[in-house]
Amino acid sequence: MRYPGRRGTNLPRMGDYNQLVVLDHIRRARVSVSRVELAAVTGLSGQTISNVVGRLLEQGLVQEGERQITGRGKPRTLLHLRPGAGYALGAHIDPVSVTIVLLDLAGTIVERAVVTTPDGSPAVVAAIADEVARMRALVPGGEVVGLGVAAPGPIDPEAGRVIHPPLMPSWGDVPLRDRLADATGLPTLLDKDVAAAMVAELWQGHHELHTTTLFVYLGFGIGFAFAREGEVLSGSSRNAGEIGHLIVDADGPPCFCGNRGCLGVSVALDRLVAEAVDGGVLPASTPRGTPAELDVAMGRLAAAGEAGDAVAREILDRAARRLARGIVIVSDLIDADGVVVGGANWARLAPYLSAAARTEFAGHATMRELHGVEVGGTALGPWIGAVGAASQVLDAAFTPHASLLVAQPAGA
Repeated sequence: MRYPGRRGTNLPRMGDYNQLVVLDHIRRARVSVSRVELAAVTGLSGQTISNVVGRLLEQGLVQEGERQITGRGKPRTLLHLRPGAGYALGAHIDPVSVTIVLLDLAGTIVERAVVTTPDGSPAVVAAIADEVARMRALVPGGEVVGLGVAAPGPIDPEAGRVIHPPLMPSWGDVPLRDRLADATGLPTLLDKDVAAAMVAELWQGHHELHTTTLFVYLGFGIGFAFAREGEVLSGSSRNAGEIGHLIVDADGPPCFCGNRGCLGVSVALDRLVAEAVDGGVLPASTPRGTPAELDVAMGRLAAAGEAGDAVAREILDRAARRLARGIVIVSDLIDADGVVVGGANWARLAPYLSAAARTEFAGHATMRELHGVEVGGTALGPWIGAVGAASQVLDAAFTPHASLLVAQPAGA
């Protein structure tokens, strides 16, 4: 069934909004769509559609394709998005690696690179700038709209700063957005990695725009993001989703906040690796002092569970049950009808979390008798943070947002 999507307006001075509405429908059609279908789904008049499509053709954002015969009357000319009409770059920074991707207007990854996270923010900026320059050279005939950056929170979005990101002690308070804009010469957006991941899911068209969706990001920490009607709900400081101190097990491990069983500490990599060492799954000599060492140790724990080690499986099962409780609590809070999980550690926990989430939703979700909640993993794989950062640039430039409907002063 075609998604409801956003509807246009026939009011004056709304041409830019209508153009984005039409472009968004053409993009989401994926294959093709006719002018008649666009008029039906957007609520715009046939003349308005004709005018808007004409402008999109002139700008090279769409192109005409084959003709479709549907009964009597004039054949309909199908419209397609031109993926090469625009590009965006995205970078995702985490304590172990920096991922950079180049997306076209359709959201397809044209190029990507992964580098080990250098020590210190100046070196990270330099590494991203080098890859940005290389990738821009791949599309000399296409416009690079900008650079999106996804980073661990918390962030100050107004100032474009990353503030003391976890497991990156040398960073402090860093004006990352402006430094990258200066280094690359591109307009730059900065957001939390989990919010960027949520935008990636929306931009890639994996979810109907009329739903309420929860995204769960499993990296070195855990974060949630929320979307309703195709818009990410970011909060007053764009730091919504910091749920590390949600209590999911009153008898769980102690947290530095003074409580026990907080979600963040219950599924933290250092906690799980420590349990694996204490349980004999990993040797006592296992290196775990740096994020890279923790990542390797977590991979070994997941491999032991996959191989059938009973202690490893119990550690991962317990973490999954606690995580599933947190997901159900937050899903009830926002009345979500879909949950998507992604991030560097999703693949490692997927066999355990999928089953735990089904059990938890069936037994404890408040809304279980009103509607189901679909839980699944992202289709975008480990690149989702970088893809999301680039998608935010495309979203800002090419998606109709309600703010565009605010009347502008005369002459604006």
